[in-house]
Amino acid sequence: MSQRKSLGLVALVAVPSLFFGLVFSMILLLAPAKPAAADCGPVSVVVDGNRKVDGYTSEQLQNATAIMGAGRSLNLSANGQIISVMVALGESGLRVLDVGDGAGPDSRGLFQQRDNGAWGSYADRMDPTTSATNFIKALKGVAGWELLEPTIAGNKVQRNADPYHYQKYWPEAVELVQALSNSKFSLQGSDCAIPGRSGAGDDYPWKNSPTWLQVGANTASTSSLGMYYRECVDFALWRVNQQMGSTKAPFKFLNGSFRPDGQGLGSALTWKAGWDAKGWDSGRTPRVGAVAWYAPGAGGADPSFGHVAVVKDVKDNGSYVEEGYNGNPAPEDHTYYTRTVANTVPSAFLYLPTQEEKK
Repeated sequence: MSQRKSLGLVALVAVPSLFFGLVFSMILLLAPAKPAAADCGPVSVVVDGNRKVDGYTSEQLQNATAIMGAGRSLNLSANGQIISVMVALGESGLRVLDVGDGAGPDSRGLFQQRDNGAWGSYADRMDPTTSATNFIKALKGVAGWELLEPTIAGNKVQRNADPYHYQKYWPEAVELVQALSNSKFSLQGSDCAIPGRSGAGDDYPWKNSPTWLQVGANTASTSSLGMYYRECVDFALWRVNQQMGSTKAPFKFLNGSFRPDGQGLGSALTWKAGWDAKGWDSGRTPRVGAVAWYAPGAGGADPSFGHVAVVKDVKDNGSYVEEGYNGNPAPEDHTYYTRTVANTVPSAFLYLPTQEEKK
């Protein structure tokens, strides 16, 4: 196999497909991100209703405690309890309101639940524990809620006109749950808090493994994901697994089993089709953790095989920082890179279930 000297070396998957690395005329190398939290698993919270928290009334703290207690009784993780408190903050300020609003004049209680039969009686909606229990049951009924951004998960239950309405209450909810529990944990600002964030720089597990060029294409040189080591596709699939909570073998998402129709996810060329086959969303807006997909020829990608990378950060000026592997020419090929790219350059952004595009 030959290489095109004007671009980077080939980036392969474990199929007879070939992709040449991507080079942009303007490259900005950035420092690695801060390390992600080491433990993103659920935390068991023990409620202490006698604590005081500056800035909150006794009523608010009692209501937050009632929400957490309802969550504990339903075996809800700390993350789910924080989501529940976040929604109550956004709906009522943690107060049992006996008044609705313009969008829902019949809304009542901590969660402003409507009088539509779905939330029980008026007394149920005005009772902190009962209303919280009904909210949590509905939350747990949302498919994949644990993997959604907290505000999106809450909105799947509440159906607020703005799905990002609750986002600003997340840090406050984290602080409250921490203050009212006997179990100390750190969620705020970590991947645990907002699923879908990229990892800590070059944390690719196989960064020192030989490439197919070093051992030959006919020699086993694939990672546990079924892609050739140190290629753009293998790094991107590692990020997909990582963000979906699968960080060690056996990994959940593999080249050979990603698509439900039995076809391989394949080279960068076929990733958009793989996303479509899986039923995952794509769009034109960069979101942290999404896969930036370059169709053949887009932004300097190979005219036959394209490129994939991962969105590491989104800037206010419309650009974003991407990270990936094998996006530079030799001798920097098959290594980790970051660069800033205009959001109009990629052909699409491929979202995980953790990343819903804001309409």
